[in-house]
Amino acid sequence: MVQNNSKLPSTACAIIIGNEILSGQTQDANVIFIAKHMAKLGILFKECRFIQDDEAQIITAITECSPKYSYVFTTGGIGPTHDDITSMAVAKAFNLPFTRNNEAFKRIFSVVPQRSEEDSRQLMANMPEGAILIDNPISHAPGFQINNVFVLAGVPDIMQAMLLTLTPRLSGGQQRHSKAILCLAFESRIANDLREIQKEHPNVEIGSYPTWHISKEKGVKLVFKSFDLNEIETVERKVMAMAEKLGYQAEEIEI
Repeated sequence: MVQNNSKLPSTACAIIIGNEILSGQTQDANVIFIAKHMAKLGILFKECRFIQDDEAQIITAITECSPKYSYVFTTGGIGPTHDDITSMAVAKAFNLPFTRNNEAFKRIFSVVPQRSEEDSRQLMANMPEGAILIDNPISHAPGFQINNVFVLAGVPDIMQAMLLTLTPRLSGGQQRHSKAILCLAFESRIANDLREIQKEHPNVEIGSYPTWHISKEKGVKLVFKSFDLNEIETVERKVMAMAEKLGYQAEEIEI
């Protein structure tokens, strides 16, 4: 486990790698899963970067994000083709030799044996020296961990399965609570009052998200997040009272 020895909450960043995503050819499905899983673990998901299959960009992203966050997750670029360059870029980012990982090799060919010396799957066993493997329950080709960087597959089903196996390695700490209200009002009509409530409760993150309610009325989804559930409930009561004072309908909803 990567230990968090400070009293501050653990933080996380995702680096989504792939030309196909930036070109619009493929829609990313990994960020939302990572974000929700981090929330369950009490880890603050602070940043997400989308970058190309470009060695320099990958190295820059890792060297900038690794010292900044408790955990860094990369997705994409660890397959058997010429454009799968993430593993080598990670090795270069940490100035590590890039070598064959024998255990990874064994896992890759555990179900379908190696066909020949030219079998491109063997490339997926090349990793930075000292890598800790990440289990892949679906296709068996493992990801890996170097320091606080976790290198995962880009295929959503495989990435999700890999991430779930990492739970015992991740130290989250204090649970972050959340509640939500739907207020049937234009956002601009409640903005000033909401700003004052936020000033009174700086430890509660208040998010305001305009929405189009099923009744075709304009509405605002207000989301409250904090490590202090009691303070969230205080803010919720104040917002409900604010809505009533201004003559707007408001009700608690699921996040």
